[in-house]
Amino acid sequence: MKNYYLLFFLTASMVVSAQTKCDNANSYLGNAYSHVKDSYESNNISHLKHYANRSVESFKLAKEALSFCNCDKAVELAEKSIELLEKVESAETYEDGRFFVKRGRELSKESLIEIDKCAYNQYQKVAPSTTSVAVTNSSNSSELSDLQQEQLKLKQQQEALKLKAEQIKMQLAQQEAQELALRKQQIIKSYKARILENVKSYNETLKVYGSNTPINFEETVIDMETKSVSEIKSHYINEMKAITKNYLEALNQCEAS
Repeated sequence: MKNYYLLFFLTASMVVSAQTKCDNANSYLGNAYSHVKDSYESNNISHLKHYANRSVESFKLAKEALSFCNCDKAVELAEKSIELLEKVESAETYEDGRFFVKRGRELSKESLIEIDKCAYNQYQKVAPSTTSVAVTNSSNSSELSDLQQEQLKLKQQQEALKLKAEQIKMQLAQQEAQELALRKQQIIKSYKARILENVKSYNETLKVYGSNTPINFEETVIDMETKSVSEIKSHYINEMKAITKNYLEALNQCEAS
């Protein structure tokens, strides 16, 4: 009996120790995802690089802790994320850096899901091995095994809930991205409508003053996914400035003729 208790507490101690490391890894991966998300949402290259570097630091801490978790897939994803995000520092343009950040953000999401899967699977494996030891002992040992099984069952349920929470978090992130895309579409539609209204008004005015050269609006296509709301706004303000400049030049020609 004494040997059994010693074996039980040694096993439990090893499980708890390993799990603590995995919990640390999970926390570091969560920080890495948070930083790379901030980097992706940055509107200038300085902030882009700053948060990308912070994400790399968290990924490196996660990788160290993951060595105790027996979760090769999460390690692989962390390494790929580090490799991508380290390239951001040498990127010469905002667009180049954001290309690596976007892919790093996707991989960080996958790493969070993988470590939760690993944690759940490890608890599934621990339960039968512990039970088999208890069966070989006395009725007191059997009672202790039953208690242990209940504890493991509770822990499994907690891990399942934790995994579900992570999945919900990913779904919310996707929903936020969809809402942002819809908002951008609405903003672009509004800006274009305003420009077209101004072009129509300008051309009517020029016609009154005898101009036969109307002003045209030739829209420059932009990548909505890679542009922030403020960048989209700046783009259409510049479009409006260019159209207004052409209008004023046309008015000057009317005055000179």
